[in-house]
Amino acid sequence: MLENLSAQPADKILTLITKFKADPRTDKVDLGVGVYKDATGNTPVMRAVKEAERRILADQSTKAYTGLAGDPAFSAVMKDLVLGDSVPNERVAAVATPGGTGAIRQALELIKLATPKATVWLSNPTWPNHPSIIRYLGMKMAEYRYFDNETRGVDFAGLMADLENVAEGDVILLHGCCHNPTGANLTYSQMEQVISLMQQKRAVPFVDIAYQGFGDGLADDAKTTRQIASSFENCLIAASCSKNFGIYRERTGILMAVAKDTDQQALAQQNLAFLNRQNYSFPPDHGARVVTTILQDPALRADWEAELEETRNGMLALRQQLADELKRLTNSDRFGFLAHHRGMFSLLGTTPEMVEKLRVDNGIYMVGDSRMNIAGLNAQTVPILAKAIVEAGI
Repeated sequence: MLENLSAQPADKILTLITKFKADPRTDKVDLGVGVYKDATGNTPVMRAVKEAERRILADQSTKAYTGLAGDPAFSAVMKDLVLGDSVPNERVAAVATPGGTGAIRQALELIKLATPKATVWLSNPTWPNHPSIIRYLGMKMAEYRYFDNETRGVDFAGLMADLENVAEGDVILLHGCCHNPTGANLTYSQMEQVISLMQQKRAVPFVDIAYQGFGDGLADDAKTTRQIASSFENCLIAASCSKNFGIYRERTGILMAVAKDTDQQALAQQNLAFLNRQNYSFPPDHGARVVTTILQDPALRADWEAELEETRNGMLALRQQLADELKRLTNSDRFGFLAHHRGMFSLLGTTPEMVEKLRVDNGIYMVGDSRMNIAGLNAQTVPILAKAIVEAGI
């Protein structure tokens, strides 16, 4: 049997990690892996997470299974965190998932069950797992333009022109905030136009929100998702707790399906539970319980929000420092977009050849499409990166 397998393409980021570890240079800079790092290069455990885990360890009396959908309390706090009061709770079906990736996979499985002929539209570029999972599931896929390499902002005219080709029942995947990999976000006004077009086309929005709290703050980062959810009878939302709670390895995510009414919500909830059963039966609970503990306790939540703000402001400061240093070295504003982007990532907008040159000549590691993890920088490495970018002629 096994001899019939074909070799799969190597994961670009894992390959980059291997090369970085093997590089003997002491001044090398890792901007590839999509994990938040503090100024010392560590991915810390948040204070509120530590305290929540201490309480769970002291009080937990069983390791029995939760329900197929996970702990209802987790769904409740996540609905509030992501959706606020934009949609009545009785219209929202939800299941806990193994991370945001699990939520995306389950959403695509649900789409395949409900509308197998639908085309899923993705921004170009997008997170590589989006098209990878869609291809694996054998679903139809199309792209809409998103990033303008000249301005390093959103190609809104191209986006709107491409979405004119959407058919009724198609699904449009949108990033809730902190677009990965570009860091360039649609404005609220632009999103209103996208929503209007989707309504005209009778398309279904699918929001991936993995970085809430990393861009402009918890409420502002949820604004687009809430704007979308309140504008449609049906909407899918995949949310991750990996970044904003720093619990990457606990694989904590949720899939929410906004339904037209309570009857439709019950049907969606039953199907979501069915899909969980087929894929992994019961979702992991520890990370979900940590999140629930934090969000239900006012003091823990306040401490978590304070530390999340420190993280967000630290990344904004690095963005501004890098933009200022590049302006000083080039005497131009052409890298000003770096200060305007939001979240962990920015797309530098250069070629794979230039990215390889940065790696070979300067030990600067980033993904081949020029996505760089701003959180991989610190005050000392920003000048190193800026100098390398200018010397490479980018």
